[in-house]
Amino acid sequence: MSSYAESIQLAAWRRLKKNRGAVLGMVIIILTLLTAVFGYFLAPDGSPDANRMIVEIGGLKPGKQQMFYKVKKERPPVRRSFIQRLIYGQEDGFSYMPVKRYLDRGNVIVIEKYIDEDVYDTLSVPRSVLAAPLGSNFTTTTYLLGTDKYGRDILSRLLLGSRVSLSVGAIAIIISLTIGVILGAAAGYFRGRTDNVIMWLINVIWSIPTLLLVFAITFLLGKGFWQVFVAVGLTMWVSVARIVRGQILSVRKREYVEAARALGFSDLRIITRHILPNIAGPIIVIAASNFASAIVIEAGLSFLGVGVQPPQPSWGMMIKENYNFIITNNPMLALAPGFAIMLLVLAFNLLGNGLRDALDVKG
Repeated sequence: MSSYAESIQLAAWRRLKKNRGAVLGMVIIILTLLTAVFGYFLAPDGSPDANRMIVEIGGLKPGKQQMFYKVKKERPPVRRSFIQRLIYGQEDGFSYMPVKRYLDRGNVIVIEKYIDEDVYDTLSVPRSVLAAPLGSNFTTTTYLLGTDKYGRDILSRLLLGSRVSLSVGAIAIIISLTIGVILGAAAGYFRGRTDNVIMWLINVIWSIPTLLLVFAITFLLGKGFWQVFVAVGLTMWVSVARIVRGQILSVRKREYVEAARALGFSDLRIITRHILPNIAGPIIVIAASNFASAIVIEAGLSFLGVGVQPPQPSWGMMIKENYNFIITNNPMLALAPGFAIMLLVLAFNLLGNGLRDALDVKG
């Protein structure tokens, strides 16, 4: 890399660091990325998909505490390695029975099992079946954001839901940049019939509402985790292609391009080694904008039931499952994932605006 190119990058980085909004956006994105990677270690519920259902405590308000009697499972789960826990979580070795309190009666422990608010069932457990010390058989959990209607910890599912949002954004950007840059570069560089055919395709795709097109692709590929990524990516390449085409049309007659042609370089080398590096700024900006759009589209698909399927946590699906609580006495069940979507989308928009200013991308 030449010293001139390095000086341009350093100048852009200095301008970016002076933009407080862009720095704030980067901090939020980095924290979200760390949360997504180490979600199972940060979440209070580290079971796969944070899917520990305890229906008796469904709908707990934020900050509520609940005591549990830990019943050891007959078949203990296989202990997973660090990498496996990082990716899949660890199955619980206990079943959790919500209790109000327990009383030590010598050879028998009396447990008041929680059924519903002010409704309890009394159980007697022989002391011989309990581990020592007695307190190790019970645990108290604080639900900072409450529980959903199935009794699952909202905070845990919120942390793990960041994986879906960041993953769909990343995969969608990779797909959209690959298709958009190839078609946009071909249209802008070769022009003529190639440009006409590609622009016809772009205009056809552009005329179809994004959500409707995503629905069509999703129904074609089926519901699921990876299908959502592909569907979103296949609908976002159009904006990239238009930007790339316009940029290449403006630089294809520049001196350095003409000099490369005169030296006998191939069209592929001219595009990849000389043109694309010089129009990387607008591509980076549109990529940041599309990342935010992909997050919103995925949330909308999951809300409508054609995105990520349960029990895998997704912010859009969390809103769908709990939106009826907004008008009741526990609105945080739906507001928490909504705020998470808003914050992450805002972060990418702030970063995109900062990159636009730092790279001096003209409107």
